[in-house]
Amino acid sequence: MAAGGSGSGQPQFLVRAGDDSFSHAPLIENPETDQIIVPDKESWKNLFAYMGPGFLVSIAYIDPGNFETDLQSGAQYKYGLLWIILVASFAALIIQSLAANLGVVTGKHLAEHCKAEYPKAQNFILWVLAEIAIVACDIPEVIGTAFALNMLFSIPVWCGVLLTGLSTLLLLALQQYGIRKLEFLIAFLVLTIAICFFLELGYAKPDVGEIFYGLFVPQLKGSGATGLAISLLGAMVMPHNLFLHSALVLSRKIPRSLSGIKEACRFYMIESGFALMVAFLINVSVISVSGAVCNAPDLNKEDQMSCIDLDLNKASFLLRNVLGKWSSKLFAIALLASGQSSTITGTYAGQYVMQGFLDLKLTPWIRNFLTRSLAIVPSLIVAIIGGSSGAGKLIIIASMILSFELPFALVPLLKFTSSKAKMGPHVNSTAITVLTWIIGFLIMAINIYYLMSRFIHVLLHNNLHLAAVVFIGILGFSGVALYLAGIAYLVLRKTKEISHLLALTTEESRRLSNDPSKTSGYDLPNEDIVSMQLPQRIRTTNDVN
Repeated sequence: MAAGGSGSGQPQFLVRAGDDSFSHAPLIENPETDQIIVPDKESWKNLFAYMGPGFLVSIAYIDPGNFETDLQSGAQYKYGLLWIILVASFAALIIQSLAANLGVVTGKHLAEHCKAEYPKAQNFILWVLAEIAIVACDIPEVIGTAFALNMLFSIPVWCGVLLTGLSTLLLLALQQYGIRKLEFLIAFLVLTIAICFFLELGYAKPDVGEIFYGLFVPQLKGSGATGLAISLLGAMVMPHNLFLHSALVLSRKIPRSLSGIKEACRFYMIESGFALMVAFLINVSVISVSGAVCNAPDLNKEDQMSCIDLDLNKASFLLRNVLGKWSSKLFAIALLASGQSSTITGTYAGQYVMQGFLDLKLTPWIRNFLTRSLAIVPSLIVAIIGGSSGAGKLIIIASMILSFELPFALVPLLKFTSSKAKMGPHVNSTAITVLTWIIGFLIMAINIYYLMSRFIHVLLHNNLHLAAVVFIGILGFSGVALYLAGIAYLVLRKTKEISHLLALTTEESRRLSNDPSKTSGYDLPNEDIVSMQLPQRIRTTNDVN
């Protein structure tokens, strides 16, 4: 099947004349491939056909990295960092919606757009940065799973780190029985621990006024709070999620009319909003429980010591009022489920990044093995040397890396979705453009502020020789300058005036869309995306109802 036609001779894609930048796109060759078909009529019932991608993406917002940063935020600053969760969740909804819109409108995901947009050298650097972000995302999953195995079977943390590779490969092997069933089981287990934290709120009795104050009054008390704020941002708005979401939406076969595309964008935003609201409530409940319990006046000495250096391996005592002696086991099961489900989505994100940037596909188990190996090495070293406390600190560092990496995925996304050449009539409105750039610049500003303040603090408070301090200072400031130059290049570079626009923006494409003999009104999703997560038969919204 050619890119512009189907087996019946009817064009499936509406492409602007003269644009061959996407001529190597991996389209579906087999019309019998399983896919979800959205009816070519406007109805609120179509929402059910769009349900799925947002919930898959939201798993990353309740992964072990989030639990770790939430627990430490509550233990150290009570409710003082809740506003970060609110801001990050709001920003995540807007940013994830833009990622979904990019895929829906253009029929290509973010990594594929980056490859078509940037020169080879810059494209390679963006790919390397994306891979580093995926490895940084995998580190909390590795350590969280190791902690879960330690709580369940008393396995040393360093041994659990080694076993995480086998556990994830086993879970990937089970997908042959149906990825949706597997994800439903994982989501159920994670929801179980969320319910437990909600119930614990009743026992902890946090001050509602203080919680609302923490949610709506921004405050950062000291560099420690700034570091945790960056970790919370990194754990909430992850770079790999932007690549993942823009790819997952391609698994639906939607009508290629203007109204059909608008409906898809609207329903994907509604679905993402609901999924992220659930994740937001879970994160708020974890911080509130941690803040209320660890700052209680009648806390016993043993729990006080746990709160001083709170990590995932010690957090089960927070649920003791609800679960009693089973608190450790159930928390471990939910932590295990959280880590494994996040790893699966990370593996898929890695597939799309590699396929988009390099035109290279790997089987999921090979892809997972490579990513997991890179994540296991630092996790194993830290677990052996620093124990569970060191492993917990590594989760915070990994989350900070994700925050520093975010601009290199976010800026291209904002540029592409603000480009009329790529998005046509579905381009971002002026208000959305201004708002998203403000969010992007605020994230970059807090990252740069923390990086510079910590670096200067290290330079001024050390026992090194003056020559060594000068040398380190030159290297450090050169690195910061390079970081800023990379962001400036992405921001200031003019977007190419070419597009693989599936939206109907040209007179020729509109005429095609109005001629039933020349177009079917649908586009086809990418082959690798369809085979990843769709059900075992063609399904419409009528089946759902």
